[in-house]
Amino acid sequence: MECQSDNKLSAFPFKPYPIQIDFMNSLCHSLNKGGISMLESPTGTGKTLSIICSSLQWLLDRKKPRGPETIADSAFQNQVCTDKSGSDDEPDWIKNFVVNKDNEKPEKKKKKNLGFKSKKRDKSRNWEICEDIFNQGEEEANIYKKGQNNFKAKIDAEKLDEEEFLVEEYETEEEDDGKLKRKAGGTSISSSSDEEEDGFDDDEEQESGLKIYFCSRTHSQLSQFVKELRKTLFARELKVVCLGSRKNLCINEEVLKLGSATRINEKCLELQKNKRIDVSKMKNLGAGGRVQTKASCRCPMLRKFKPQKQFRSEMSQQEPLDIEDLVHLGDKLGTCPYYGSRSMINAADLVVLPYQSLLSKSSRESLGLDLKNNIVIIDEAHNLADTLISMYDAKITISQVNPSPHFQLQVQVLIDKVGGPNVTGICLMSQLEQVHSHLEMYFQRFHNLLGPGNRRYIQTMMVLTRAFLQTLRNDNCASYVDPTSAKEVSRAKSSLDSMAINEFLFSLNIDNINLVKLLQYIKESNIIHKVSGYGEKTKSLQKGAALSGGGESDEERSTFSGFQALAGLLLSLTNNNGDGRIIISRAKLTCNGQLEGYLKYVMLTGEKIFHEIVNEAHAVILAGGTLQPTEETRERLFPWLPSDQLHFFSCDHIVPSENILPIAVSHGPSGQSFDFSFNSRSSSAMVEELGLLLCNLSIPVPEGIVVFFSSFDYEVQVYDAWKASGILARITKKKRVFREPRRNTHVEDVLKEYKETIDALSKKDPKDDPPTHSGAILLAVVGGKISEGINFSDGMGRCIVMVGLPYPSPSDIELMERVKHIEGLGDSTSCRNPKVLVNKESNNGDVQAGFDILRSCKRRGRDYYENLCMKAVNQSIGRAIRHKNDYAAILLVDTRFASDASKRICSHPTNKLPQWIKGRLVSSTDNYGQVHRLLHQFFKFHKTRGTSW
Repeated sequence: MECQSDNKLSAFPFKPYPIQIDFMNSLCHSLNKGGISMLESPTGTGKTLSIICSSLQWLLDRKKPRGPETIADSAFQNQVCTDKSGSDDEPDWIKNFVVNKDNEKPEKKKKKNLGFKSKKRDKSRNWEICEDIFNQGEEEANIYKKGQNNFKAKIDAEKLDEEEFLVEEYETEEEDDGKLKRKAGGTSISSSSDEEEDGFDDDEEQESGLKIYFCSRTHSQLSQFVKELRKTLFARELKVVCLGSRKNLCINEEVLKLGSATRINEKCLELQKNKRIDVSKMKNLGAGGRVQTKASCRCPMLRKFKPQKQFRSEMSQQEPLDIEDLVHLGDKLGTCPYYGSRSMINAADLVVLPYQSLLSKSSRESLGLDLKNNIVIIDEAHNLADTLISMYDAKITISQVNPSPHFQLQVQVLIDKVGGPNVTGICLMSQLEQVHSHLEMYFQRFHNLLGPGNRRYIQTMMVLTRAFLQTLRNDNCASYVDPTSAKEVSRAKSSLDSMAINEFLFSLNIDNINLVKLLQYIKESNIIHKVSGYGEKTKSLQKGAALSGGGESDEERSTFSGFQALAGLLLSLTNNNGDGRIIISRAKLTCNGQLEGYLKYVMLTGEKIFHEIVNEAHAVILAGGTLQPTEETRERLFPWLPSDQLHFFSCDHIVPSENILPIAVSHGPSGQSFDFSFNSRSSSAMVEELGLLLCNLSIPVPEGIVVFFSSFDYEVQVYDAWKASGILARITKKKRVFREPRRNTHVEDVLKEYKETIDALSKKDPKDDPPTHSGAILLAVVGGKISEGINFSDGMGRCIVMVGLPYPSPSDIELMERVKHIEGLGDSTSCRNPKVLVNKESNNGDVQAGFDILRSCKRRGRDYYENLCMKAVNQSIGRAIRHKNDYAAILLVDTRFASDASKRICSHPTNKLPQWIKGRLVSSTDNYGQVHRLLHQFFKFHKTRGTSW
């Protein structure tokens, strides 16, 4: 069914531009055709509204033949208004939506249980079999936390009721069979259930009707999408739900105090799964001693069913709510907006969600997202490939924390066993040490009670953690690393290494371990929770005091996350050998006294991951302002699709040519040539010339100037040099100077003050005394928050200055591994043996080694490296020109922007500029005086035109 053009246009809140009509027609064509499409529309051209009006009209057109709208409304109201059996003490209000599924499909559940124990070992399904490890916290109780806060401080360790930590017995059947058999009986608490296995197969989930999933990179971009949606008729005609992270939606102040997203997630799962028990248990501790214990209460935002029901009801009656609106509604009703929004997914026509929730398979399964025959729209897709594969990285660390003396002693004993150095007096607890220490304690305590299967798997985990510790151990890890010493720096560099999965397994002599079976055991036995829980409670008793006020020490907060990190790394090691690389950063003490070291799996290929999404969805739309070059994205994510079958749309900008002035600036006011390459950018002459340029720009450019640097460190270096030389004082006489803060939480305050400074100029009466400043200058950083999602329309961005070419550092070993992998794409042996001629030993994080790798690349690897730079440039300069009547100058400050393309080995950087900028670029100027004249004429023209208007 074709998208009805009249309806599509009538939904627009104003008369659309011709390019918006073209964009919408192309999007409707893509939705009708299905498959993968890439749609490019420059920032500031109304791309979001075009997506909304075309895709949602298409959705409505498709829904009409399926019956009256009352059907959809009825399905929605059934979830919102039907009063389920339960009371105010209902332990899990999400259960209301799961019960129906279980009742309707009992046969399929049984089938899943049988299928989970398949005899066939298929590596392609390792993720499907094992990923649920990371979702167990949401599907079963966190047993190891039960009753933790109510233990009395003086109870003896021998009196601890330890039966709940005893893992159920497992036996391995025939070795070639690969099944795990659970014995009946025993007193331990069950760790695996039908409900847990219920989330394995998305295909067997209950269908909920055609829907569109719209995802973008940040929560602020999602909120902007919802605000645009409210301007259209679809806000009242469709059911919309906006999803966010716990950190953004949580309203429990005690949980929010934890700060980091990881700790908030863990605490939320702990609270929402610790079921409320009204009747206290009587625990017999032997010898006639009895004590009453009570399980810790659930999150107060999830206790009552009535406000939860009211939350869903109000959410259905109002216009689409963004993240802030959901938090406000949850605060008003005293109920959780995170789980409240999740409960509305099945009923929604449009689901608005962040990248992580849709692109990560484990997140999709946790949320119950069903992509089958539905529409997926991915906005801001310019870096989709790197974003996607980074979600499947895994890392376990050695980092300095503050352990108790008891555990510091345990770590010393542990390191002595593996032949490590003496670390007395040194804080050396890390994720790996904690995991291994807990496994040892647990094994020693329950050794005689464990069956042979459990003993074998626990010992296997101990072998693995010991092997990982050995490979991270540096013979001189307890010694101080002096950064000024060339010898020490060289030694530090050599501690970084990279290898393939098989090479890593063989080097540690653990290649004979069946990791798939081990991961299946970890999942089914709940061993992570058992071991962590026993260690936590034992520690609290050995310290002689229970946790007070719900507080947790650093080591206790990181114990469970350490086990999760271990499971994640093991899961990564089940990938194909060519899918990724293992990065080894051996432990060393740095100059600031921090112990650093890690094992990290870096995913290199996103083809199989993206194929899972494409294979399910009816259509996948990649949208963005700068998607070119498209060939790189195709080769990395969907190489099976021929180039001539990929639907690609691109349009020009809506602004007339006279509203934009892009100039390649090769020389400064004093005639100094601008060269901001790595070796030249820090010279005093280059920094001073850049300062003189800004001093001169302050004269012809009105209002706001935004200057983008390649990194925070370089911005600090330049700013300090200007301050010392007096150039900064000269600049501030004409314009106020603002700086982007490193912490994202402070960005809004800086932008607010910057905007107020600009706005004050436009409000000032011309008859009054002239203002002390002609505007403001904002010093920003490429890749920072300001460069990615902030719009500098009108006076906030009259001139954008890009300082140099922000190439990523060649010393980044993970980046160089991606470069080598991409260089080999398209070759028959590329995935296994990328043809990059470099010495293995040189690939250790050295800048020169990185340049050697880049020089050895013939095309794809080098193109990828340059594309990273130019995509960052395009994102930054695209912050200006946000509507048809907007105007701005764009200065590309570096001689490389103006150099002759025929003299460069690589493609010229200006060839990768957006067409709407490239077609109007002043590619060469004789001197700065010519640049100054062009700027003066440009802004004089617009000032005159603005007066005439």
